[in-house]
Amino acid sequence: GKFSKSRGVGVFGDMAKDTGIPADIWRFYLLYLRPEGQDSAFSWSDLMLKNNSELLNNLGNFINRAGMFVCKFFGGTVPNMVLTSDDKRLLARITLELRQYHQLLEKVRWVA
Repeated sequence: GKFSKSRGVGVFGDMAKDTGIPADIWRFYLLYLRPEGQDSAFSWSDLMLKNNSELLNNLGNFINRAGMFVCKFFGGTVPNMVLTSDDKRLLARITLELRQYHQLLEKVRWVA
């Protein structure tokens, strides 16, 4: 049925926290499932399915392909990079943005 805080139907922050499932998996699932103007449905089996098929399989496939690419074209060793000053500025900006993003995610607190 539909989630209802007043009737106690649903998975709420304290319940999600008590599952022991890492916050990043919840974040992935909730962002993946987020509705675009309508209610969404939650099920434990769907959480497991999306985690295994979308997150783990796709991430594992990406890592495997990257590793195979490095082995095939670079003898299994990632070559040293020579960064220009523009590259370094871009990496510094990306690092700053990622730190700020991570800090904002960490400020989110589970509320019952």
